[in-house]
Amino acid sequence: MDSQHGKLRQLFEYNFLEYTSYVIKERAIPDINDGLKPVQRRILQTLFNMDDGRFHKVANVVGATMKLHPHGDQSIFAALVNLANKGYLIDRQGNYGNIFTGDSASAPRYIECRLSPLAREIMFNKSLTEYVDSYDGRMQEPVTLPCKIPLLLLQGAEGIAVGMATKVMPHNFCELLDAQKKILQGEEFTLFPDFPQGGMVDVSLYNYGNGKIRCRARMEEANEKTILIKEIPYTTTTQSLIDSVEKAAKAGKIKIISINDYTAEEVEIEIKLARGIYAKDTIKALYAFTDCEVSISPNLTLVQDGVPRTSTVEEVLRYNTEKLLADLTRELEIDCRRLEDKLHARLLEQIFIEERIYKTIEEKTSYKAVIQGVDEALKEFTHEIKRPVITEDIERLLEIRIKRISRYDINKQKKEIKSIRGEISTIKNYLKDMVGYTTTYIDGLLKKYGEEHPRLTEIREFTEVSVRKVALSNLTVRYNREEGFLGHQIKVSDSKSEFSINCSEYDRLFLLYETGQYKVIQVTDKLFVGHNIRWIGKVKKGMIFNMVYREGRENLCYVKRFATPKFILDKEYKLFDTHKRSKILLLLFGEEKSARASLMPSPRAKSNVVEIYFDDYLVKGAAAKGKRVSTRIVRRVIDSTGKKPRERKVNLTLPGLEVSSQDSEEDK
Repeated sequence: MDSQHGKLRQLFEYNFLEYTSYVIKERAIPDINDGLKPVQRRILQTLFNMDDGRFHKVANVVGATMKLHPHGDQSIFAALVNLANKGYLIDRQGNYGNIFTGDSASAPRYIECRLSPLAREIMFNKSLTEYVDSYDGRMQEPVTLPCKIPLLLLQGAEGIAVGMATKVMPHNFCELLDAQKKILQGEEFTLFPDFPQGGMVDVSLYNYGNGKIRCRARMEEANEKTILIKEIPYTTTTQSLIDSVEKAAKAGKIKIISINDYTAEEVEIEIKLARGIYAKDTIKALYAFTDCEVSISPNLTLVQDGVPRTSTVEEVLRYNTEKLLADLTRELEIDCRRLEDKLHARLLEQIFIEERIYKTIEEKTSYKAVIQGVDEALKEFTHEIKRPVITEDIERLLEIRIKRISRYDINKQKKEIKSIRGEISTIKNYLKDMVGYTTTYIDGLLKKYGEEHPRLTEIREFTEVSVRKVALSNLTVRYNREEGFLGHQIKVSDSKSEFSINCSEYDRLFLLYETGQYKVIQVTDKLFVGHNIRWIGKVKKGMIFNMVYREGRENLCYVKRFATPKFILDKEYKLFDTHKRSKILLLLFGEEKSARASLMPSPRAKSNVVEIYFDDYLVKGAAAKGKRVSTRIVRRVIDSTGKKPRERKVNLTLPGLEVSSQDSEEDK
């Protein structure tokens, strides 16, 4: 029984690995060599096979591609539309949908396509292509196409396989080719994404194609009450963007009257704002709460040498540049061999006709004797021929018609031979400096196609939009001391609501109790917090607390100043010893605050009042004990900020002698 389970387990593991390998290599992950997934490669090969310069019905292209691709017509059609909408390899005719609005394409029987001039120039060369049998063995298909530009980085790619995924960002045509030139010259380069939707992108965390980018819509203020969205972020459509704005409006995060989509050839979304709301502030809220800003995490996974791996933009571009150099070298070598074969044939033909070698075969009685006769006659001219004469060369000479011999033009033949030799010499010169030749080839592509592909996305560094700062204060938090509940769903009259705070859902509330305990909580709908809260407020960084409190064990009063302390949400902290008699006597905020403490009367004291000027005390940590007000018991403390100040006590030079200003009758 255990052995059967073991065999079944091995069977499942084997089949799963086979399936995983198939999905990764044959469906979802692009190849580094031509930047294509198998379905895209088969579509382009089919278009090349069908190419006659005219447009073809997409339905016919899909049907022909099915001879190479063992999947349904809908998957092929979707891949063809996606490839065509990228705008590089396929010329379109008809409705292919809209990448801005997300509208789908018309049915395949209504639209047409063909290879673009760029695709014809850089994608195909039978001499450089390795072919294998198609899935049913009836046709041949390319393993990869000999692409001469870094197509993977140009178009980008997205796919989900088993256990891995890829998300390659598209880049700019001209910038990619300029970077290849820098690689050939040994210079440094940097590359950043460029999107067909335009917009703005922050690439500070791009990390060579495997980090994070933030994309933003481009917005304009038509006036202070109207916002126009002119470009949208990558991965969004106008419909998804509008849905996110409407969702934010329903949640109360932004206030708008209407949103209208006027997009046609260019994006135009109009947002009308509510009364009291202005465009300058709302633009920040749109970035914070809607898809006007999106974060994307690229993942440059590809197939190289039949194995999936994660690479970087720089590695891919260097690989493609080295491949371009090798492919152009092979092309020149193939052309050189072809021209040398042509020159060899022309020279043999020239000798055969001009030297009348054909007359030597008139008396030969057998085909073998004819071959030998021509071969013997050509040996006299070995010094004029670049390589040995073989039987195929002689057979080709014997196939020349008498009509052609009779009309043979010696001068014309010499010009052709001279031209072929010139071409061979040119190619050999190119082969001596392949870096220069490759650079010239790239310059040719830039001159021919560069103007069609300007940069569309602006590279900028965004400042982080704080949702707490831009969120609308649309919630009113109240505190009912009698019941001890706090929240924005507390319904109490103004007379019973001791604290009423307008805040947003992102604010945090600082709860300070009479006993010196405090904690910070998120805005809540309804929460029991107790009956002895001294103060409730929104947490603000750097806010100064001025406090006078009674320390219960010593029964003495202390003054302390501290800024907004650090905290963990919902955790309780103590400002001082929480004895049953410990209590906050006075709490003020900010600078230039003062208080007056009334002391227990003493017959030996000249004054029973102490003036407290909080600015005289250092701002310390929240846990600091503070400075004692007096050695005597404090009866009460009142806020004296803004009142006419008393004269401050002055210490004279005599030690121990203290002289104060004349006290008022109240002080005495």
